[in-house]
Amino acid sequence: DVAYWFLEPEDAAPGRARRLARRALTRWGMEELSDSVELLVSEVVTNAVRYATRPVTLRLLRTDVLRCEVGDDVPQLPRLRQARATDEGGRGLYLVNRLARRWGATRLNAGKVVWFEIDRGSAG
Repeated sequence: DVAYWFLEPEDAAPGRARRLARRALTRWGMEELSDSVELLVSEVVTNAVRYATRPVTLRLLRTDVLRCEVGDDVPQLPRLRQARATDEGGRGLYLVNRLARRWGATRLNAGKVVWFEIDRGSAG
């Protein structure tokens, strides 16, 4: 009921995170969540690897909900903001906020964890 990986802070990390999440969901018989989970995992991992200097952690937990946690070594907590039409970025947490049941961020001694939850049996 737990899947855990380390991802190097590099451009390929979001794609690898999507593949790992899809495989875990398939193993757990939760393929119907793949599209939403892959999108949200990609957004959160992209944010993490942008500034991280050490490997990023990705953890999926299957309980009464599907919970995803992405940890990095950067202490600043993300904040939700409204991106302008001309902005290159700034939409990742907006998507997480719209598609996840709930989400948040927790500061740790050596960085932070950004997490989101999706209802099992709901594709978002």
